Amino acid sequence: MLPFLNRLLFLVAILMLTNCANNSDPAADKSNFTRIFDNTQFNVSYYPIDMVQTLDGGYLVLGGRSLATSSFSGTYIMKADAFGNFVSGQEVDEKLVDPIGQLMYLNDKYYFFCMTAVGLQTQLIEIDATGAITNQTNVGTTYPAAAAQDGKNFLLSSYDNVNQLSVISSLTADGNINQSKGYTIGAGSNVDAPIVAHFVHTGPQLPFQVGKNAAGQYFFNGFYNYTFSLVFTDLVSTNPLGVVQGQQSSGGMSAVLSLDGGNYSVSLFNYGSNSLLPSARISSTSVTSATDLPGNSFPELVANATVRILPITLGTKSYILYGSTTKSKQIALYAYDKTSFKFSGSKYLGFSNPFEIASMTTTADGGLAVCGTTYVAGRFPRICLFKISMGTLQGSFE
Repeated sequence: MLPFLNRLLFLVAILMLTNCANNSDPAADKSNFTRIFDNTQFNVSYYPIDMVQTLDGGYLVLGGRSLATSSFSGTYIMKADAFGNFVSGQEVDEKLVDPIGQLMYLNDKYYFFCMTAVGLQTQLIEIDATGAITNQTNVGTTYPAAAAQDGKNFLLSSYDNVNQLSVISSLTADGNINQSKGYTIGAGSNVDAPIVAHFVHTGPQLPFQVGKNAAGQYFFNGFYNYTFSLVFTDLVSTNPLGVVQGQQSSGGMSAVLSLDGGNYSVSLFNYGSNSLLPSARISSTSVTSATDLPGNSFPELVANATVRILPITLGTKSYILYGSTTKSKQIALYAYDKTSFKFSGSKYLGFSNPFEIASMTTTADGGLAVCGTTYVAGRFPRICLFKISMGTLQGSFE
């Protein structure tokens, strides 16, 4: 009875906060709010993967959900309005599993990758601003791991489980592959064990990433030659252009943001510890080690923490913003001045329940939206959304 009572009291509190918000200033309600999206399906888990703000000021959330019929996660798409109020939620057919970020916007549509439950074939899914699926295209790769937008094209990092290759591809919005290159993860029967454990959620969730640096070189954060590494490529050469090696599956880059002039803002994980480095000079044409980078240790973060990095401008000042999850189960935001790279301030999100970060994005009004997972009554994984105004952020960072 006690867990049920706690849950009931929590829901009553949320309703009271919502009613108060409805009686306050509408402009202020859009600028700052906290929303938890609960439902009555106690045996279902929902967690966010990525989020974007739509042109109507609302929010689209790409999420995953637990499936009773599969070891893979199902796909969930949620729409909230500009005030953070729930509009709709779609439990996508169980034939489409393991959706990945980023959720990308192009030509008035939104796109993400997932794979088929049978055959594990990568699918490019097109949705509209309401979250309704408008098109589905078979890409031709397997095990999609990470995606990013590259102008009018998409970048995809995936795993070829037959040939044991980490594959990076450039695709059109129609799902056609322009260029693709695979690099060995190493030979052996168990070398892909941490990759498979990632996809079926029986092991650590690895920080796969793909992108393009300021010099026009492609990169992916994934496995190469037995080690989780940051790999640079031109999508043509047989061997990588450069590699920043990690520590097998226990260390490496947890997030990468390319800056100008060969500089990067990165975060590192190494056997449970976490470090942030807002300005790192990384060679994209040689073999180096992530352990040689002098990051600032953050012991307050959970082991091998999920980290997001976002450039953000508040008024006349620009920052490199890190978002992660603390051991006290709050979402932490750390800001560094983008010119001097000195620490500018921090802000913590979350109360009462555990909170974990998933994604963050700048908003049309100059503020910030942060999406994450919270646990209602400490047990039920649900999607949460924070909206923070520019003024509130300036008060924390300036």
